[in-house]
Amino acid sequence: MSAYEAELVVDRRESAADGVLALTLRHPLGEQLPVWEPGAHIDVLLGPGLERQYSLCGDPADRSVWRIAVLREPDGRGGSAYVHGELGQGDKARVRGPRNHFALEAAPRYRFIAGGIGITPILPMLAAAEAAGAEWTLLYGGRTRGSMAFTDELGAYGDRVTIAPQDEAGLLDLATVLDDVPEGTLVYCCGPGALLDAVEERCPGGLLHIERFQPKEQETGPDTSFEVELSRSGKTVTVPEGVSVLDAVRSAGVEVLYSCAEGTCGTCETDVLEGTPDHRDSVLTDEEREAGETLMICVSRCQGPRLVLDL
Repeated sequence: MSAYEAELVVDRRESAADGVLALTLRHPLGEQLPVWEPGAHIDVLLGPGLERQYSLCGDPADRSVWRIAVLREPDGRGGSAYVHGELGQGDKARVRGPRNHFALEAAPRYRFIAGGIGITPILPMLAAAEAAGAEWTLLYGGRTRGSMAFTDELGAYGDRVTIAPQDEAGLLDLATVLDDVPEGTLVYCCGPGALLDAVEERCPGGLLHIERFQPKEQETGPDTSFEVELSRSGKTVTVPEGVSVLDAVRSAGVEVLYSCAEGTCGTCETDVLEGTPDHRDSVLTDEEREAGETLMICVSRCQGPRLVLDL
């Protein structure tokens, strides 16, 4: 699986909210960047072992730049600290992508819900829904008003957007948004795990589309050993207990794209040619899991003795 990869220049660096930095990236030679659609993210390769995913939150029609927003996380793994502390205007950053597991499907009506930095993939969705003439509303929560990014831009949409900082309004009133959802309405939500879990409890799965920044807690079976046949490489590898498919494949000398190694970004998604996956990711929908056509090799396993993958 190939993907666009290039070294881009930080064209602009500006504060989007308290602790949130917006970066605008441009190709150093002025080349156009790949097409993307709302919900897409890119990998930013900050250094060895320091690779992070950030949602694109600019204008998909403007192929001269990409915009991302990065929340500084004091207890994070170092990626946000590097971006905030080291990546300045004029500096270069290697990027890969875009990829989209959170695509906006066509619908006459939408209910959008965002929590904190989860506004980033939602922002271009609002513009797309507006351009399509769809009915929509956004409920946007955060710790404080000052910590919530892009509120100035959202102000252009008037009362279709509800800004609800927790220190002013308490927890988001999901009932007003999700109870009695009209037929044909799709719900898109991105934010902290607790918010997504609460939305999932209230919203039928067929209507709901979510994107997680952290792995979802889920019950899994035992990590039994199984074999993986790599159809294009002509190799068969054993995946022992406690070893991921990704690690087993790479140990066999087969290079594959991967990033988060947590089952949240979708970079390592691989086609399944034979066998039944044991899905343990936080990306695929219930329908996609049931189809069993792909799996995330960084976390998922096999329900039987053998998988055949398109690698």
